[in-house]
Amino acid sequence: VQLQASGGGLVEAGGSLRLSCTASGRTFSRYVMGWFRQAPGKEREFVSAISLSGTTTAYVDSLEGRFTISRDNAKNTVYLQMNSLEPEDTAIYYCAAGRLVLPMPSNYDYWGQGTLVTVSS
Repeated sequence: VQLQASGGGLVEAGGSLRLSCTASGRTFSRYVMGWFRQAPGKEREFVSAISLSGTTTAYVDSLEGRFTISRDNAKNTVYLQMNSLEPEDTAIYYCAAGRLVLPMPSNYDYWGQGTLVTVSS
């Protein structure tokens, strides 16, 4: 599975962005999809994940309510809607394909290249 993330950019605090991650191949619906992020000088951290059918989602506690994950299996795409963005959300955002709705990076077998989100104050 090859993953291509897009949708990052520069936004003012309080604004919104929607990230997309499109997978190649016909097996997208067999994978749990996750979003991670890595801020400058920090470790990669879990953001959100969604089950194969989209009925189960998980979020890091600090982001729930501002971020929403969704997927469209017909389009081989997973989305991350980010609202009320804060400067602390500035990071490279990565999508990943894995086996279970879990926050550990080791659960994910395939990674996209990342898309940069910059939130100005």
